[in-house]
Amino acid sequence: MSKKIGGIIIVLVIILAVGGVGYWKFSNQEKPQDILEQYVALLNEHKYDEMYQYLTEEAKQKISQEDFVTRNKNIYEGIDAVDIKNEIQEVTKEEDRIKIAYTQTMSTAAGTVRLEKMAILKKQDTTYQLDWNSSQIFPQLRDTDKVRISTIKATRGKITDRNGIVLAEDGKISSVGIVPGKLGENKEKNIAKIAEITGVTAEYIENQLKASYVKEDTFVPIKKVAMNATDLKEQLLEIPGVMITPIDGRVYPYGKEVAHITGYVQPVSQEILEEKAGQGYNSDSVIGKTGIEYAYEDKIRGIDGVEIYIVDENEERTHQIAKQDKKDGQNIQLTIDIALQTKAYEQLENDKGFFVIMEPQTGEMLALVSTPTFDANDFVVGLTNTQWETLNNDTAKPLYTRFLQTYCPGSTFKPVTAGIAMTNHTIDENTTYDYQDLSWQKDNSWGNYKVTTLTAYPGAKNVTNALIHSDNIFFAQTALNVGKDAYVAGLQKLGFGQPIDFPLAVTKSQYANGATIEGEIKLADTGYGQGDLLVNPIHMASIYSAFANEGKMVKPYLIYDNKKVKYINETAFSEEASTIIKNALIQVVEDPTGTANDMKMNGITIAGKTGTAELKQSSEDTESGTLGWFNCFTTNRSAGNLLIIGMVENVQNNASGGSHYVIQKIKKIL
Repeated sequence: MSKKIGGIIIVLVIILAVGGVGYWKFSNQEKPQDILEQYVALLNEHKYDEMYQYLTEEAKQKISQEDFVTRNKNIYEGIDAVDIKNEIQEVTKEEDRIKIAYTQTMSTAAGTVRLEKMAILKKQDTTYQLDWNSSQIFPQLRDTDKVRISTIKATRGKITDRNGIVLAEDGKISSVGIVPGKLGENKEKNIAKIAEITGVTAEYIENQLKASYVKEDTFVPIKKVAMNATDLKEQLLEIPGVMITPIDGRVYPYGKEVAHITGYVQPVSQEILEEKAGQGYNSDSVIGKTGIEYAYEDKIRGIDGVEIYIVDENEERTHQIAKQDKKDGQNIQLTIDIALQTKAYEQLENDKGFFVIMEPQTGEMLALVSTPTFDANDFVVGLTNTQWETLNNDTAKPLYTRFLQTYCPGSTFKPVTAGIAMTNHTIDENTTYDYQDLSWQKDNSWGNYKVTTLTAYPGAKNVTNALIHSDNIFFAQTALNVGKDAYVAGLQKLGFGQPIDFPLAVTKSQYANGATIEGEIKLADTGYGQGDLLVNPIHMASIYSAFANEGKMVKPYLIYDNKKVKYINETAFSEEASTIIKNALIQVVEDPTGTANDMKMNGITIAGKTGTAELKQSSEDTESGTLGWFNCFTTNRSAGNLLIIGMVENVQNNASGGSHYVIQKIKKIL
């Protein structure tokens, strides 16, 4: 090969190499649509400063980085824009620029927005940059325009009683505020007075008044109060600078009487807003926190309507971007009779206890009372820290919904033991036991432990007499004769250890702390309502309904409807057993020596059972107290039969004596 030819080859290799490098750089250069996708990715991450770097120099001369960031942030975050996506439709080249037609979708406060957009990118050096103006946000948006968002307020559904009487609804509450310029010369003294009356701190008021938006004539909200807080408002209006104005709020006309049923709402927190993003909540929303308000939140809440639109420099509307119509919440009608609820509440107002009142044939809950209680309206207007701590730390537990919990039922459980034993034919109404003393044990294997009963009585030791005189020994022996496995099976048949289908969270009843009843002594104690037995009062009402329904155990319900009656178990007890027990419970009231003879009322036949449950941890325990129970149902009440489960705590020091204190209250209800 000559030197000349070799030189030519070298030159060709160099040319090809240079050409190859140039081709590699061109083929690996970012495409214009890639630049657009990177820009939108930054937008989804709210990285507005970095987005600005994608603009052409000409665009940057028209808008500063600070103004660009502010404009994009205010618009996109103001309408809650998320999940912004592009779909490229067409890419065309015109001289030194690329035009990209694309469809953009985004989720906003007003629903999903779909936009047909055009991006223009210009090549600068080795990449493309976006020739940006405001139409890149919305096609109709000019640089001098603004984007507005307005809320169309939806109504939260009402909660009513069975007769349509309102228990919760959207209404008006009062907003107490201060107009700073009218506080007068004694500004600090007046603020101190406002703080004392409202319960908020003077420091909190001062901070509110220092907010950047506040001017001398600005109304600065300080505290919400109920519309009927007349005395408090009169005191506040005597102070210079105080102004009170009505605002929208949730109102509970029977705030204390049904607080544990309705529950209450509170403003939605930032944490919940993030958790429920895209579900129609906004910073002005409220959300159910307890009770029916919580259980039926998805049905009862209203979803606000939202409109996003463009206005010009004169605030004249030019284009609508998106609109979502409001959706009012559904009303919830309860089976509760507020007249009966109020009457029952008044009887327990000063006690710690509950009433569960049910229609025994249908399962409709007519009253559910838990005392002490709280005012649901207080949570709407806002509790101060001091008020919350007082309420939360109250040893009487006003926030505790007693009718949803479980308790030792004492002797009120004896009819249940009888029902199980008679249904599986362990005993019948003629079965008698032979014992005379007031204490008994099976044999010496029980050591020093004996089952004791309070009073001797004449006549046979049979199921009717044992119920009339509340004989612990009879039912201890009955449980032992049934046997642990059959007795546990009978309890499971009644729903022990199983959840109850009910709008509010009902604690499951239990017959043992573990998997089963341990040992003969525990079995004997369970037979008369002690041991590790814990029963929920709503569940107890359902069980007792079987004695009124020929053995059918009705399903309790709280939401009003006209559907066919449902049963938890249609053969909870045999028809014969339920009839015998019902008649015996009538004698508990009718017989002059019956433990509930003081419940007897002219013109009404009542079947009932007394019960006391000692909560002692040991024989030396004098602090735990005693529960006083009375369970009953009417059989011929002209206004409709009622089944009542009632319990009051700490009756050991009551002059009326145990369950008889509860009987007095139930008589007044009836």
